Amino acid sequence: MSNWRLLLTRPAEDCAVLAQTLGVRGVVSHCMPLLAIEALDETPEQRSAFAELQRYCAVIVVSKPAARIGLRLLKQSAAPTADLPWFSVGAATAAVLGEHGLRVYFPDSGDDSEALLALPALHRAIAAASAPRVLILRGEGGREFLAERLRGQGVTVDYLPLYRRILPQYAAGELNRRVLAERLNGLVVSSGQGFEHLLQLAGDDWPALARLPLFVPSPRVAEQARNAGAEIVVDCRGASAAALQAALEQFPAAAL
Repeated sequence: MSNWRLLLTRPAEDCAVLAQTLGVRGVVSHCMPLLAIEALDETPEQRSAFAELQRYCAVIVVSKPAARIGLRLLKQSAAPTADLPWFSVGAATAAVLGEHGLRVYFPDSGDDSEALLALPALHRAIAAASAPRVLILRGEGGREFLAERLRGQGVTVDYLPLYRRILPQYAAGELNRRVLAERLNGLVVSSGQGFEHLLQLAGDDWPALARLPLFVPSPRVAEQARNAGAEIVVDCRGASAAALQAALEQFPAAAL
């Protein structure tokens, strides 16, 4: 039995799945989604991108929400996809795409853009095209790292925003109240925006919450958290349940 009692902050559906997975391993958790997914209104740009998928040598999908919304648009467009390689940052997003028969590649280790860019399959897809063009399905805003690196290789990159992430409404002080009431001794965020929302909701309680171990998915988010004053930051090197479980095993909690 683990001594960890964790606050999980993913969107509600993903949070529940993660809590169940951790529960099997004896980890107690409490779900408080700090990200809610709101699909953007369908646009002519979206319809055009899916109707003309043959323009692209690869499609990169950065998250499960992007995969789910993208698949709906793909079904509406009836565009041919047999020869088109799809890429995702992590295994969970790849699983969503793979369930619909798409040819998906993702990094075996590391759920981040850096690991994705190192994939041989992505290099092959780009090299095989005379004028490589890549479509990236993502949320509103987000990092420019992928596009910058690909453009540096002579690739034309089109972004297609499909959704926005918003902070659900909570009363002031609710975050700290839950941490205390549930006797939580660790916090988990799955993205940089998730951490921003954690910081925003914590408000004046952040100095106390910053003393709790904080589990993050990447070096980038780890640096973001440390710069904000988080005292104990554990980089899970991935946002998957397996990555979190491995980090929990390597960083055992003290007995409560």
